[in-house]
Amino acid sequence: MISLSWSTSTFFLFLQIERRMELVRVVSHNTHKKMASCLQGHIGAEAEKRHKKLPLTALSQAMMEGGNQLGEDSLIGKMMEVCGDAENRLASELMQHELQIEKDVLDPLSQLAEVEIPNILKQRKQLAKLVLDYDSAKARWLQATKSIISGTNTQALTAKADLLKEEVDEAMNKLVWERSQLQDDLLVRRLDLIPPCLQLLEAQADYHRKSLTVLESVLPTIQAQQDSWIEKPAFGTALDEHLKRSAREIALPMEACVMMLLETGMKEEGLFRIAAGASKLKKLKAALDCSTSQLEEFYSDPHAVAGALKSYLRELPEPLMTHQLYDEWIQASSVSDPDKRLQALWVVCDKLPKNNRNNLRYLVKFLAKLAQDSEANKMTPSNIAIVLGPNLLWAKTEGSLAEMAAATSVHVVAIVEPIIQHADWFFPEGRLCFSSHSDLVSTLALVLCDLLLKYIIILHAGMCSDHRFESGFYTITLHSSKTDRTPNLAAVCFNKEVTSRVYMGKSNRNERLIGKKMLHLNAPFGILCPDQTHSDQNFFPIEIGGLYRSFIRSWSM
Repeated sequence: MISLSWSTSTFFLFLQIERRMELVRVVSHNTHKKMASCLQGHIGAEAEKRHKKLPLTALSQAMMEGGNQLGEDSLIGKMMEVCGDAENRLASELMQHELQIEKDVLDPLSQLAEVEIPNILKQRKQLAKLVLDYDSAKARWLQATKSIISGTNTQALTAKADLLKEEVDEAMNKLVWERSQLQDDLLVRRLDLIPPCLQLLEAQADYHRKSLTVLESVLPTIQAQQDSWIEKPAFGTALDEHLKRSAREIALPMEACVMMLLETGMKEEGLFRIAAGASKLKKLKAALDCSTSQLEEFYSDPHAVAGALKSYLRELPEPLMTHQLYDEWIQASSVSDPDKRLQALWVVCDKLPKNNRNNLRYLVKFLAKLAQDSEANKMTPSNIAIVLGPNLLWAKTEGSLAEMAAATSVHVVAIVEPIIQHADWFFPEGRLCFSSHSDLVSTLALVLCDLLLKYIIILHAGMCSDHRFESGFYTITLHSSKTDRTPNLAAVCFNKEVTSRVYMGKSNRNERLIGKKMLHLNAPFGILCPDQTHSDQNFFPIEIGGLYRSFIRSWSM
């Protein structure tokens, strides 16, 4: 009975071991396969080679190269370099993480599926052999026992049966030991799946912590560069912030639009009233946001320029005439006596913050000049106030744009119209030159143009040496070509360290030289602004016929 129970239980143990071990082997194999596919590096490769093959490394190299191409003088160039370095550090962390995964997770899973479980199956075969040995010994012992009962030589048969009984006991002891050993190994191997799972989660947590540390160390640098960069969007930015970071007195979109309208739009009928094309307006706003000087294509569309100016005023977080003074503006406009109403408006206007007052003064002076051509453009002070006033002052209370405009339009017109009509009375600080520099600079620019033209004539007459002219305000140094006696460079130095360079060449060559880099132009003359870097965007090609006007426009921008 004992031998039968052992044989039966061992048989079922065989089935249990085989099924369990096969399941563990399949799970280990599939987990190893899927986990290996998650790795971006090549399994088994050296650390350096593995790092080079990572997609993050390729991204890092591309961003670093892009940053070098864009140059450190541009925000995006700096951003690309910093981000490229961060991606490279993340690639290093990923490489170390994958090496750890390979060592602590993949290798144990592979060992379990390919070595340890097959060894357990070998133990199963050994156990099966011991069962057969046990059954064989048991059968011989039973046969010997039967022979004692029916045989004549009882003593000899009994001795033989005793020997066979010892074989049965020995076979059973081996079977019990092997079975116990197999059960212990099965329990241990079954638990071998737990450590790799734990190691995987711990390695991933450590990798993400280190990656987060890298990103947190980079983000403040990126944010600081972005905050300190001058070339930021002007639309939607507070006036004081824009003026501070651009070191200007007049907002760039306002000044640029005014200068373009002075050039081509003063007699345009319905200016500020007729809507511009959406695509053209969007493109102009983007150009102004980038602080680019490439605005030539917009000179022919004054309605787009006027629309951009209106959008800039409307998108200010706070109206140019301020939320704080809104109630006082409305109260002043409600005064019945015209003279007292003007005085009340002047008092409120004088309370404006300095930056708001300077920019309002600049805009109102321009609008007053625009109204002088009302016979051609049909834009009287009243019409200008109607279309532009709601963009200068609105209530701080919440509500739709239409509701706000309807509630305040009458009051705003009553405020803006008299300010335009009496611009010189509201802003008596002298004649306004529509530029960011003083009247003196504009006057000197005119004198400079005259002198340059005179020197060009002299040099063309046959003088081939360099010449220098000095005055109390500026110094001009003309450098002539040694081959064709054509003036090719004029260096102009104003007093107070205000400098500009005018590059000139023969009209059939249209080229200039800055340092060792040759740049091609569309005209033989150009102005490089005094406070700008040597960049194509800051160089304004001009023609002889428009020398005076273009020089002043280039200087002021």
